[in-house]
Amino acid sequence: MISTRGRYAIRIMLDLAEHDNGSYIPLKDIAARENLSKKYLEIIVRDMVSGGLLSGASGKGGGYKLCRKPEEYSVGEILELMEGTLSSVACLAEGKNECPRQDVCETLPMWTEYDKMVHDFFYGKKLSDLMK
Repeated sequence: MISTRGRYAIRIMLDLAEHDNGSYIPLKDIAARENLSKKYLEIIVRDMVSGGLLSGASGKGGGYKLCRKPEEYSVGEILELMEGTLSSVACLAEGKNECPRQDVCETLPMWTEYDKMVHDFFYGKKLSDLMK
């Protein structure tokens, strides 16, 4: 299940893309437009900045903006940064040890196919595809 962190991150990115004027956009403006808690968004954007999705500036004229063009962001990369792996089962999560039952697991092909569909769906959607 995709948590509020992942869903709100997409909404933040979409808001920034739709209101881009070349300047940093204050988080309070995003929170007001999206009807979300500014405090919660502060936690989310901190991870998005450290993950390289956004750039931020503090002080007068500060706020956040996209690091790249909307068509250069996939929904999948946003979700994986905020949620971690999108793998449906632990044995397919990146960086995990191979399952000792891999050679005999009758369900592994199904999970592999499902994970590929999820990956292809979210990585095939660009932020620009969601814009009005």
